[in-house]
Amino acid sequence: MCRRARARREPLADDHALFRAGIASLLRAWGHEVVGEAGNGLEALELVRTLRPDLVLMDITMPECNGLEATRLIKAELPETRIVIVTVSDHDEDLFEAIKSGAEGYLLKDMDEAELESTLNALDAGEPALSPRLAAKILDEFARLGREGPRRDQERDDLTAREREVLQLVAEGATNKEIARSLYLSEHTVNFHVKNILSKLHLRNRAQAVAYAIRTGLVTPGDDA
Repeated sequence: MCRRARARREPLADDHALFRAGIASLLRAWGHEVVGEAGNGLEALELVRTLRPDLVLMDITMPECNGLEATRLIKAELPETRIVIVTVSDHDEDLFEAIKSGAEGYLLKDMDEAELESTLNALDAGEPALSPRLAAKILDEFARLGREGPRRDQERDDLTAREREVLQLVAEGATNKEIARSLYLSEHTVNFHVKNILSKLHLRNRAQAVAYAIRTGLVTPGDDA
């Protein structure tokens, strides 16, 4: 599921105990430590405050505080915490709101075990945890926003020429390894550039970087993003 040298520490947030038990069993079989379970968003927030986990798997529909609200609360307080939404909802508004709230991924509960494992693995490569179908939905929405009128932001002028090159390749869907090969850089250097880009542009993750690149005209709807 990720590099075996370091098992990922993960709490689960879902209001269905049977679903939590099934996912927990899979994660443990893959060598990961399930450090806690929550039945609503407020419980998830408390778990993250206490445990400082590597990744939270979060449902959307939960009582008291739903997964989208919990994601916003966690990201505001502990922005380094990675969150992947795992839900039955394939509604576009939930998908887009999850990414805007800072989630690093969005997975549907009808996926099979192999797809769950491979998609979560993408996080360790610095990629969003999204199925190809959901990634296409996001890009279509960003392209629509781009057609409404791309604009330039002041923050973009703060990027170096190399950072703009990296951002363009990120927006075109390239992985860090592919960016490194294209620009003749090490993956470590690419990781450094991506972190700088997100910091300078006040963005939370690569999905938001794609949105920014299209909105500002760095990548246009006609590109292969």
